[in-house]
Amino acid sequence: MGGKGKVSIRRAVVFHGHLGPYLILGLRAGEIALKKLRCKKYFSLEVRVWGADKKPRSCLIDGLQLSTGATYGKGNIKKVNGAIIKIMFYNYSNHRRIILKFKDNLIKKLRGVKDHRDSELLAKQLYNEKFSDLFTITHRY
Repeated sequence: MGGKGKVSIRRAVVFHGHLGPYLILGLRAGEIALKKLRCKKYFSLEVRVWGADKKPRSCLIDGLQLSTGATYGKGNIKKVNGAIIKIMFYNYSNHRRIILKFKDNLIKKLRGVKDHRDSELLAKQLYNEKFSDLFTITHRY
């Protein structure tokens, strides 16, 4: 699995340690952000994540690091306290910024996860869903 520019599930699991929906959502969010911002991985990007301070929500951050190349070591990804999950991406090269939020139907699916098996099944489903079914995108150019 995993086409051009898309991190494979296998690679994500090796990095993170297990498969879960928040890991996959981090991958997908980073993927759409790089595309929308016309941004290269690693250095020209800043990422801020609200509402992902505890597990399993914090698994989102590992997916973001893999998909964008933003890392804590470089200081270009930051975790911010918040009640709801919101991800801001900023491209230093062209000064474009977007904010992603989870759609209500996605939040409902995440709340429906009862056990590890449900978590893995949902993660696999989310890996191939359309971005428009997962996130609302706010552009600020």
